[in-house]
Amino acid sequence: MRKKEYKFNPETLTYEPVELPTRLKRYFFVRRLLLFILVALVVNMVYSHAFYTPKLTSLEREGNKIAHEFGVLGSRFSSTEEKLGELMHRDHYVYRSLFGAGTLSVEGIYRDFASSAYEEYTDNYGGIVRSAWQRLDALTRLVYRQSISLDELQILSKNKEKMAASIPAIWPIDKRDLRGPIGAYGRRLHPIYKRYIKHKGIDFGGRKGDPIYATGNGKVVHSEKGLRRKGYGQQLVIDHGFGYKTRYAHLNERLVKIGQEVKRGELIGYMGSTGGSTGPHLHYEVIYMGNDVDPINYFRRDMTEAEFDRIIEQAKTTTYETLEGTNNE
Repeated sequence: MRKKEYKFNPETLTYEPVELPTRLKRYFFVRRLLLFILVALVVNMVYSHAFYTPKLTSLEREGNKIAHEFGVLGSRFSSTEEKLGELMHRDHYVYRSLFGAGTLSVEGIYRDFASSAYEEYTDNYGGIVRSAWQRLDALTRLVYRQSISLDELQILSKNKEKMAASIPAIWPIDKRDLRGPIGAYGRRLHPIYKRYIKHKGIDFGGRKGDPIYATGNGKVVHSEKGLRRKGYGQQLVIDHGFGYKTRYAHLNERLVKIGQEVKRGELIGYMGSTGGSTGPHLHYEVIYMGNDVDPINYFRRDMTEAEFDRIIEQAKTTTYETLEGTNNE
């Protein structure tokens, strides 16, 4: 506080206080007020940084709790993702393979959501919350995909007996009629075109008129007389369902018609040498999900291990010339 000033009055012979002008009084008042406000602000800042108020302590405790809970949630996310990954692996390589189901494809299932979907999470914990929502969305989509797969497998399991009877699983000829080794599936030299092409099936040498059998239950979807000296000649295609079809080519005679239902082991035609053939034999194909596969793996159950191993070894070394030597009537 400013000290009072006194002035000697010669008339009264006393010291009298000096009165400041009103303007100067206002100046000193404003200066003291501003100084007080400044000191108050400094004290508040020091106190806020050096000491926690009950409210700040409560907020910090709540923030630490939220961060801990999100950490626990993140660990549970990781555990769930790992278990779901194991389930999806078994589903693809065991369950779907067991039922002959192809790879499941759900359009857009792995596509990320637009970043705008998470714009609302912009508070102090936005990074944690946004990450949690993104992982939850990804898990939700994978669970949805898995539910579709399980629904499909449930339907297939109900048709298990029908499927077992439909999958091509026996020899298309009588094994006793086989003459010479089986012509292998894969790339090899064609006896007529004299160039290497993919052989989409396997060849069974025999005699003209040997019986040909359906290798699984199904419906005849294609029957063709074909060209006399080119291509498959007389052929039949049977749709067995569950993604499987079989082709029987170079026939001498077809005994079934398009739309006709056939049973495994049913006589459907006779061996011949029509189309691009050098002698009586059956060209047999197994088609799964639109792609040709090695048929020898499908009638393995109709053979002993020793027979299967012997045929595999023979097929590796078989050429068209070998078959030509055994395909005489």
